[in-house]
Amino acid sequence: MNFSTFFKKYKYRWQKFIKSHPLQWRLLDADSSVMLVTSLIVGIGAGLGAVLFRRLIDWIHNFAYNDIAGILAEWYPLHLIVIPALGGAIVGPLVYYFAREAKGHGVPEVMEALELRGGKIRPRVVVVKSLASSVCIASGGSVGREGPIAQIGSALGSLIGQLLKLSEDRVRTLVACGAAGGIAATFNAPIAGAVFALEVLLRRFGSVYFGAVVISAVTADVIAHYFEGDSRTFLTPEYTMQSPWELLLYTLMGFIAALAAVGFSRLLYFSEDIWGLIRIPEPAKPLFGGILLGLLGIISYQIDGFPRVFGVGYETIENTLFSQLTLQVTFGLLLLKLVATTLTLGSGGSGGIFAPSLFMGAMLGASFGQIAHTIFPEIVAPSGAYALVGMAAFFGGAAHAPITAILILFEMTGDYQIILPLMLSTVLSTIVSRNLSPDSIYTLKLKRRGVELSQDTQAIDLMQGVTAEIAMNRETDAVSSDMSLIELMSTFSSTHYHALPVVQNETELVGLITINELDHVRSKGTLESKTIADILTINNPATILPHQPVWMALRHLEAQGEGCVPVVSESGKNILLGVLRRIDIIRAYNKAVTKRAQDQHHSEILNIRKLNQSGLSEVTLRADSPNVGKRVKELHLGGDALIVSVRRAGNLRIVRGETILHAEDQVTIFSEKPKSEFLEKYLNGTLEDSDVPEKLLVCHREVEIPPESSIDGQRIRDINLPEDCVLVKIVRNRQIILPRGNTLLQVGDIVEIFGMEEKLAEAEQQLTA
Repeated sequence: MNFSTFFKKYKYRWQKFIKSHPLQWRLLDADSSVMLVTSLIVGIGAGLGAVLFRRLIDWIHNFAYNDIAGILAEWYPLHLIVIPALGGAIVGPLVYYFAREAKGHGVPEVMEALELRGGKIRPRVVVVKSLASSVCIASGGSVGREGPIAQIGSALGSLIGQLLKLSEDRVRTLVACGAAGGIAATFNAPIAGAVFALEVLLRRFGSVYFGAVVISAVTADVIAHYFEGDSRTFLTPEYTMQSPWELLLYTLMGFIAALAAVGFSRLLYFSEDIWGLIRIPEPAKPLFGGILLGLLGIISYQIDGFPRVFGVGYETIENTLFSQLTLQVTFGLLLLKLVATTLTLGSGGSGGIFAPSLFMGAMLGASFGQIAHTIFPEIVAPSGAYALVGMAAFFGGAAHAPITAILILFEMTGDYQIILPLMLSTVLSTIVSRNLSPDSIYTLKLKRRGVELSQDTQAIDLMQGVTAEIAMNRETDAVSSDMSLIELMSTFSSTHYHALPVVQNETELVGLITINELDHVRSKGTLESKTIADILTINNPATILPHQPVWMALRHLEAQGEGCVPVVSESGKNILLGVLRRIDIIRAYNKAVTKRAQDQHHSEILNIRKLNQSGLSEVTLRADSPNVGKRVKELHLGGDALIVSVRRAGNLRIVRGETILHAEDQVTIFSEKPKSEFLEKYLNGTLEDSDVPEKLLVCHREVEIPPESSIDGQRIRDINLPEDCVLVKIVRNRQIILPRGNTLLQVGDIVEIFGMEEKLAEAEQQLTA
């Protein structure tokens, strides 16, 4: 018995126990119970994952800077170059060949999975991200722990959701639970962890999501407390405002932090672009990035021989909070950390941007505070207070997440005395940074991939949800580089394509040949004795990876007009898997539209509000049901139940008396809620006809809109039906229409209305008058 079967078995027993016991035991419905249990499991997993992740970093760091550094002690400070380079040499191939989504800071990859793939994350990401980020951080990479642990926790949540075959909405919630648990356990900040998941990942607040992520965050934090103790991330002195005039200085610092945060975001992705132009193998780039980072570390400020810009830098931040660093040191570290972080992530390292943002924010705030204290010594608090506020203001400006920034700084320090300037600077920084750049440091990475997120909703263009792997044509019609031009001309004539991929060794892509190139050569002379290799000019065509959205292929087609975009493997060997042409993208778009319509219908069915004790429910007809093969009119459902629709093989079907039921049909029924449980058993053959309750609180009626009706052309929301009546279905030209408030009624429409018996006649008269 696999885990999914085991879970379903005991889920059914639990539901049966709840239903068979008195009302006072039914504190939670079945869905709430499932989410409670799964969020607890995800929280435990995220907590244990965070603990193991931190200990793995500590073990690798001790091995690198004690054992390896000891071996290289005679060549000091060579180890500061060798160790980051070795880390890059491990991280590069690990990420490139096993899970490319483990590259970078992790949070955008989680957001992409939530938006485009229904929260599905490959299980291997847990292992690859853990190893890559721990090696990168421990060897000196200037990155943080929050991005990796958020991605690791999210991958655990996704894995559990997929194993239990939960709906996409539930899987998304568990992904957010994993991220919340990871953040909570890493920084001892359960409230901020929950808010981070809602504000940054899901980008919406709701009681359902909030309850689940809070349970996971609290559970993960308890696990972390058990293994790591109850110490706060940072110790801080007690700071208070020296004068109300300081609020003006904190306001100014909020503006400066916004400028610095936007600059950091832009410089980070500029660094990625520069590294992308460097013609060295992708797996080797982190190695060279490690060498440059080591050189930077040698000239940087150090603690006991360890550069302050290496790793997460929490010890340096704490020194700053106690006002122990000079202006020269804090300002220098601000610039050095900026370069170190962009080097690490730009070259392909793996780690988060939260810790670097806190580091740079602390250095910025401390520098500002020291300058302000020099000018206004009587009214300005010590520079550590400004460092504390600068941390939240910088991260809020970079991530566009002011609530998370305020709460996480409060929980990490436990200092409430300075909450007013903290809130003021963080909110101002966020507002200014949003005006300067609509995209946060997380969403900008997605935008560069062609994934557009709206500001206020989670509306995603349909094409962003379709990957190249789904849409590509595997019949590539590829031609060999040694094919003669005479044969090529015949191939173009038979395929009617304007461009064909060129391969060698059957599958290795070497270029793209167009019919225009062939015509150009033919106009200059004979084609005999020449091969494709002799005339090939497009040796490095734009390609797309299987996991990337087809929107990117469309951009390549528009920019280059080459007729097709090859889809290559992620192995880095340019293995041709398929091609994308405009016709393939059009087909993919049509499929996406159909799927969106089906999902929308399903969502509407589940969200229509109940009428008194009535509502919509879905029943899947089992293969062993005695009702398989029966006509709808042969069923004895009673006058207070109506089959609204049947979905078969993904298609929605109109239900009539002659409609024959098939196995695996998804039957949607409108009935009294107490009766729906009996109807499900009846349809699947586990209940006799005589056992169906006969209590008829509501009935249904079918009404056709006559030509003389006054409601022709009116919206449903403008029709004042009786209070106890609801319009549940419209049949127009043999097509089912799910009614909404803005749906227009037309002559000839056949509408189904449900309601109290005494009100149905009144509703029918209103519809036909």
